[in-house]
Amino acid sequence: MTESVTPRVTQDIEHAVVRFAGDSGDGMQLTGTEFTREAAMHGNDLATFPDYPAEIRAPAGTTAGVSGYQIQFAAHEVFSAGDQPDTLVAMNPAALKVHLPDLKRGGLLILNEATFTKGDLDRAGWKSNPLTDGSIDGFRVIKVDFERLVHKAVEGTGVSSKDAGRCKNFYALGLVFWIYSRDTEREELAIRARFAKSPQLAEANLRAFKAGYFYGETIEALDAQYTIAPAKLRAGKYRNITGNSALALGLVAAAQQSGLRLFYGTYPITPASDILHELAKYRRFNITTFQAEDEIAAIAAAIGASFAGSLGVTASSGPGLALKTEAMGLAVMTELPLVIVNVQRGGPSTGLPTKTEQSDLFQAVYGRNGECPLPVIASRSPADCFDAAFEACKIAIDFRTPVILLSDGSLANGSEPWLLPKAAALAKIEPNITTDPAGFMPYKRDEKLARPWAIPGTAGLEHRIGGLEKDSLTGNVSYDPLNHEKMVRTRAEKVRRVADGFAKTEPYFDQEGDVLVVGWGGTYGSITQAILEARQKGLRVGHVHLRHIFPLPNDLTDVVARYRNVLIPELNTGQLRLHLRGQLGIEGVGLNKIQGKPFHVAEVASAIESLARRGVSTVKEIA
Repeated sequence: MTESVTPRVTQDIEHAVVRFAGDSGDGMQLTGTEFTREAAMHGNDLATFPDYPAEIRAPAGTTAGVSGYQIQFAAHEVFSAGDQPDTLVAMNPAALKVHLPDLKRGGLLILNEATFTKGDLDRAGWKSNPLTDGSIDGFRVIKVDFERLVHKAVEGTGVSSKDAGRCKNFYALGLVFWIYSRDTEREELAIRARFAKSPQLAEANLRAFKAGYFYGETIEALDAQYTIAPAKLRAGKYRNITGNSALALGLVAAAQQSGLRLFYGTYPITPASDILHELAKYRRFNITTFQAEDEIAAIAAAIGASFAGSLGVTASSGPGLALKTEAMGLAVMTELPLVIVNVQRGGPSTGLPTKTEQSDLFQAVYGRNGECPLPVIASRSPADCFDAAFEACKIAIDFRTPVILLSDGSLANGSEPWLLPKAAALAKIEPNITTDPAGFMPYKRDEKLARPWAIPGTAGLEHRIGGLEKDSLTGNVSYDPLNHEKMVRTRAEKVRRVADGFAKTEPYFDQEGDVLVVGWGGTYGSITQAILEARQKGLRVGHVHLRHIFPLPNDLTDVVARYRNVLIPELNTGQLRLHLRGQLGIEGVGLNKIQGKPFHVAEVASAIESLARRGVSTVKEIA
């Protein structure tokens, strides 16, 4: 007679939000990345929010040094990394101090109890021990002595005591794998591949991972493991991708579709640096990367590359864009293709280097001397950074103009599944470089008002270049007042004509109704989820998420007029709201947050509901 085996009890759920938090040396970003990779391989839709400490070497155990990584993964489409985590892994008292207020009541809390010593508690700012003073009452708590259990798990591998301690993140990863019924075989292969050059470390981390997984099973940490089925996504090949990686690939794709060499000149700055790291991998695709000595040299080199017939690109964050401003004016005056990427962060000055914000809209649209317009577009999600980068390049080449592409810290470092586009479906970009000297005039314009792109060294196409005002046809230096006004208005009209190529503005969800939410950039996910919740309550809500910040869509005013109220959520003090009022006379109610964090879905949902209940329209009709 064989003994029957009790089947493992599991609980099916639709989605979960997990946050890993610890000291910057605890490997929480790696832990989150590995868990994200497995969720993607399992077929879940997902969105992530890595949260880095602003200080490079904050004192260990302090709240300033806490690093976090949040993921929402689901059996359905996901739009944001979630508001409150269902599960929080806190590797020390400082991590608990920072992140406990966000954990859902009744949520699962996994603690490294070995770190709750008096010294660690004092460094984190706890006045008493939260394990015993009632601070964690109301949560489901799993206390784990990671230090002792990890050292025991890696005995005999030959790694040092210090290296053994570094394996505790994989122990935590194994435990969370067990809780959410994740596949261990794929992760075991990934660990061996990651540490292939050090078999001892590979074995130690593998043992720690397995020990964490079986610890959950041994202690029966939950009444039932959770299971989340794969999401039903559109058929195709997917890759989990960060915004910076997607943006880099968009630049590569545009260069390939245009047949141009891509020249990327940059100076390292958080959170834009990874674009350089990514592009450096693609030299075989006719990509040149150049790390300059400063921000000014980086953009000047990119302008020089465009003058020589390449697609010049540069990137930075707000402080770096401030330094590049004079050279942007040069690119506007010379009318050369140039893409300028601004991965926004909290400001002003050095501000919050690792935190997200949307406070550079005014800088992008208005922040240059003289009448100096250029197109400004914004990406809305990590995967959308590919499309936005591609479009920025196409506009720059088609209209012979610099283009600013706005991303932000949450998009740059966040990740989501990206449906790989088919190369054949990408638009062809025609540089139309001038080669025929017959009738050549350097400022003779086409129907888009774009001037010829003539490569230096081509016989018969010699022409002047530089920052002084040009004659409207010959390109010779001109101080004539009427010519200057003509050139100023012509450059402005050229940028305005970019809007003539935009697709018709079609709001998501309701085409008319109580509230139109107008957003831009990385607020897309929170806004979308909030609208889904609002519409379940019977509210009529539409959503326009602006890709094109300048020029604005020609039909935007007509769309806005179909709604009683307009809500404009932004991670700044109201820059898009004032921009819409100044450019189009559109009035809206601002929802503004300047905390270095994305919007919670609940914040946007509450604002939508409050505005929908109003009877008075916030939209001013234009006479």
